[in-house]
Amino acid sequence: MSYLYELGLIIFRLLLIVVSPFNSKAKLWINGRKKLLLRISEKLSTESNEKRIWVHVASLGEFEQGRPIIEHIKKSRPEYIIILTFFSPSGYEIRKNYEYADYVFYLPEDTARNAKIFINILQPEMALFIKYEYWYNHLMYLKKKKIPVYMVSAVFRKNHIFFKWYGFWYRKMLNTINYFFVQNETSKQLLNKLGYINVRVGGDTRFDRVVEIAKKASNYPVIENFKGDAKILIAGSTWKEDEEILIDYINNSKNKGWKYIIAPHEIQESNIKRIESALQKSTFKYSDAKTVNLDEKEVLIINNVGMLSSIYQYGDIAYIGGGFNTGIHNILEPATFGLPVIFGPDYEDFQEAHELIRMGGAYTIKNNKNFADIINELITNNLIKKKGGICKNYIEQNKGATIKIVDWIFN
Repeated sequence: MSYLYELGLIIFRLLLIVVSPFNSKAKLWINGRKKLLLRISEKLSTESNEKRIWVHVASLGEFEQGRPIIEHIKKSRPEYIIILTFFSPSGYEIRKNYEYADYVFYLPEDTARNAKIFINILQPEMALFIKYEYWYNHLMYLKKKKIPVYMVSAVFRKNHIFFKWYGFWYRKMLNTINYFFVQNETSKQLLNKLGYINVRVGGDTRFDRVVEIAKKASNYPVIENFKGDAKILIAGSTWKEDEEILIDYINNSKNKGWKYIIAPHEIQESNIKRIESALQKSTFKYSDAKTVNLDEKEVLIINNVGMLSSIYQYGDIAYIGGGFNTGIHNILEPATFGLPVIFGPDYEDFQEAHELIRMGGAYTIKNNKNFADIINELITNNLIKKKGGICKNYIEQNKGATIKIVDWIFN
């Protein structure tokens, strides 16, 4: 099976090479791993007495879960060197200069040879894998070297291959984990049924991250002036399917005193122009704010990256994109500011979505009519503060995972 696994890695790499001239992410993935081990060895001395911790994440979403752990370690135990690795270019390219990591690299391809060389260069005291990442050869070599491995903010579901009758080979990777910090009781029970007792419900570190974001939220005078005395519906990380619903609602809305902010997931000029041309209300882009009369505008399009998490502080209702194609984006960011949250039907793998719907702070929609009905219900029945309060309380009740996990690991 190990030979088939490595053959699969070779095929995967060849496919990326073939598509890389036409796909920017594939190109970054390939180029980022050229002479990677040599570059790592030039930066990390194997003769060093540094106390090193290796933190691995798949991409940007998992990084946000690992980030509170990294920052808490650096602040409370500054003697440790943090080595952060990414599998995906979308995470690495954005966070390669992350200030709380001493070194940031791509994860070398998961061959037995690469894993041996890489880990012998790193010489970490421990390894923290965040949420979903299981790389057979790296994990096996860590176990061989008796380096403790912790799976942080992990989630397991009964349909995962680990729990299938044919998943025996994949379960070998579970045997390499010294301790699992899972997000919920369901994950703990699934592991317990396989005989793993080295498990505890540690919670989800993303709650700590969004609380920290709220505390350090940036102020944006342009948005304050645009808002004025109006109420704001903020649509974050939207895709085309989300935007079609939003545009239909905005164009036909008769609710007075409301303005709208759309922060598309895709911010290339062609997509921004598509949204602008479809809107029948007075619209402007954030980059053009200095050239327009904000009082006359009803819709603001955010055509940059990095502002969204702070912008929610100006909102009253949030719509989060992704629920019609890729799975919903981060609903905890608006929730921490006390906004009721709306999203599309693809939220099956998001525990927080299920819980907030059950508690009454979030809503899911399937079409334009659903969306309009929910917005009108929130407005006409004065439910915005009540539903937003549910979301804010949910965040408060679930924060604290970071300190619990780090304290357990080091004590």
